[in-house]
Amino acid sequence: MRSCCALYVDAGYLLASAATRVTGTSLRSGVRVDHDELIPRLISQAELDSHLPLLRLNWYDSGSGTGGQPDGVQARLGLMPRVKLRLGRLSYAGEQKGVDLRLGLDLVTHARNRTIDIAYLLSGDDDLTEAVEEAQGHGVQVILLAVPDDDGKPYGVARHLHRESDGLLLIDEGTVRESVHAAPRPAPPAAHDDHGSAVAAMAAAAQPAPDGSDPTSAPQPTGVPKPGPRPLPRPPGQASVPTAPVRPAGVPAPVAPREEASVVYSTTTGTRSAPPEWLDAAPDEAAIDEVCGRVIGTWLASVEDSDRLRLFVNRPSIPPDIDRALLQDLSARLHVYDIPEADRHLLRARFWARADELVPRNGH
Repeated sequence: MRSCCALYVDAGYLLASAATRVTGTSLRSGVRVDHDELIPRLISQAELDSHLPLLRLNWYDSGSGTGGQPDGVQARLGLMPRVKLRLGRLSYAGEQKGVDLRLGLDLVTHARNRTIDIAYLLSGDDDLTEAVEEAQGHGVQVILLAVPDDDGKPYGVARHLHRESDGLLLIDEGTVRESVHAAPRPAPPAAHDDHGSAVAAMAAAAQPAPDGSDPTSAPQPTGVPKPGPRPLPRPPGQASVPTAPVRPAGVPAPVAPREEASVVYSTTTGTRSAPPEWLDAAPDEAAIDEVCGRVIGTWLASVEDSDRLRLFVNRPSIPPDIDRALLQDLSARLHVYDIPEADRHLLRARFWARADELVPRNGH
């Protein structure tokens, strides 16, 4: 049988990581991908590194079309040579389901059947570690392929997954630079539409600055009153939903009391161990504010006016793609896998406070 390699691409990891390099946040809607440029570059890198021909590139994502079917971009991607589209589904809450399982099953099946000799896994998800170990048990080398961060280190790769793999290869810098770009800003409405002009100006002001600073924290021009939150009209009989108040500058946010942690039993040592240090740590307000500013800035610059107005309809629920980006970016910013519950509450409260400040609505 001919020796060959294969490439398994976790699209969620790839696009979120690449978006972070380009826009400063993992929000996927903030970037546009040139698949005609990206796919050949990934295939070429795998073949050059392995000195083997590529059997195929397997692309794993959740179906973004109606009923979990592929959307237009995914359908076109599935028609590309040597690309196999493997879709999971989206839950009603907007969470991916079945994607990691499908990837892990394919990896193990191909290894068991000796279909490949080297597998390149483009992912950082710790949930795939057991599949990697199983594939290795059938004699297949599994090499991680990761997106490099600004310091040239692998972005968002779980330490356990890295340790169990046979090696780690960074995607070429030029691949990300040439194939992933910031989403084009929607065309502004007609010039006579004052509301549209204000929205476009606000979106431009909210974009992350080139130096990485948070432009949303810049001082407001003197003499211009700062608009406060404007409640949306409610259907008759519907109770109002309390919103997070905007905290005055210089006044620290209250920190929710943490429950006293009890010691846990460690199966590794057979003894009781101390609770992790983060249980006693206060929320990192600076990091939370930075993450909220970047995510909202990127989102504002890539959506239409109707999307901005729709944001508040389901308040206090945050759209799943935005919420996922907030949590993922804060996790990367704090270098922790599990974000403490108090930090999650503060993160979402700060998001709505910043949204009230930045997102125009009700025609203003």
